[in-house]
Amino acid sequence: MITTGVWRAGCLVCAVAGLAWGQRLELVERSDVAHVWSGCPVGYSLLTHSNRQFLAFYDADRVMTLAQRDPAAGGGWSFAPLPSKLGWDSHNYVTLAVDRDGFLHVAGNMHCVPLVYFRSARPLDIRDMQPVHRMTGEREKRVTYPRFMEGPEGALLFTYRDGSSGNGATLWNRYDVAARTWSRLLPEPLFDGQGLMNAYPHGPVLGPDGLYHLTWVWRDTPACETCHNLSYLRSRDMLHWENAAGQPVTLPVRLGADVVVDPVPARGGLINPCQALGFDAQGRAVVTYIKYDAAGHTQLYNARWQDGAWRVAQASDWNYRWDFSGGGTIIGEVGVGAVEAQEDGSLAQGYSHAKLGGGRWSLDPATLRPVGKAEPRVQLPREVGRKENAHPGMELRGANDLAALPRTGRSPDGFHYRAVWESLPANRDRPQPGGVPPASLLRVYKMRAP
Repeated sequence: MITTGVWRAGCLVCAVAGLAWGQRLELVERSDVAHVWSGCPVGYSLLTHSNRQFLAFYDADRVMTLAQRDPAAGGGWSFAPLPSKLGWDSHNYVTLAVDRDGFLHVAGNMHCVPLVYFRSARPLDIRDMQPVHRMTGEREKRVTYPRFMEGPEGALLFTYRDGSSGNGATLWNRYDVAARTWSRLLPEPLFDGQGLMNAYPHGPVLGPDGLYHLTWVWRDTPACETCHNLSYLRSRDMLHWENAAGQPVTLPVRLGADVVVDPVPARGGLINPCQALGFDAQGRAVVTYIKYDAAGHTQLYNARWQDGAWRVAQASDWNYRWDFSGGGTIIGEVGVGAVEAQEDGSLAQGYSHAKLGGGRWSLDPATLRPVGKAEPRVQLPREVGRKENAHPGMELRGANDLAALPRTGRSPDGFHYRAVWESLPANRDRPQPGGVPPASLLRVYKMRAP
């Protein structure tokens, strides 16, 4: 098994598959790891593989750092700083993978810069990380959004954007474990904006049908309000792709291909972070996103392919407009969750709203519209959601174990893990006006279902 992960923001009351609805986890252990950078939100990664647990983060001096321990032995963490230092850019998260032979792969601290990539010299050992900084050697000078994932037949894959916002290409690499070399998964980019735009993908997500499902929005410029045309593809092998009707799609995909879910225009309220892919009780993909309604208010929508067309249902009824614009990392005011099939066949969906509050809906399986409130799938112990840094404006950040099994939500040792720290909110990738805040404490919480 290949263990891979990419950082994603998470809420403190989160969905974990395989637990009873409303299940509350109980705390088993709290491990204080290190003081870490807190000047801006940037993603850290937690990954458990075999009898080792790894953390990737930026220390109090902004140095990319790896930590390692044996979670069963109850010992402390060992550390390995890497020669890469963070600025103020919230794009520059760090991500991890462990291949079939146990070698650790690390990538991060990139926003339109040359590839930053390290690989361990020995299996499951951070003490001698080699600065490779090369995979195929082509189109690796302006890298952003690195992601490792397990592909078909257990292959270790790596994807990233080459280029800039509004003018970039999505590329995929495949790792040969025996030769310890990378090659292109696809001979050309998955998307082609023809120099006019680039795709911001979400996924691929492996569905219950055995297919990999992928959504994306096109974006014309670095300004986030220029996102448009929510689109969808699926594939069995990630080499050959088709639209929702099962028709083959020629690669690279360009604007105008028959893959559009909702032709939202630029400045229509569509934004790249607010995409989600879920599945109903029949295993059909449900695409979630936001856009402006006819009155100009921001609303959450769900779309499902039915009877030869995408059927779109408005889920929210908010009297509020998130009027986002410009470049850099902005503060998200709305968050969307994937549609999930509950044990009784009904559907549930979480959401967040900075101004109007968040929650979880129960959805009508036929219409995809809310019919009431749903319980959270699982609640974390109160201590995991407690803020401690007294500096004004600090917010909690978190990362679940990226090796958690999809059907149970548990790590390979049977427990649930979450890394938690605090930072200031985003400031469009510029220094905070108040200067450098004090470091916050990075902790790992070990939990179980009672």
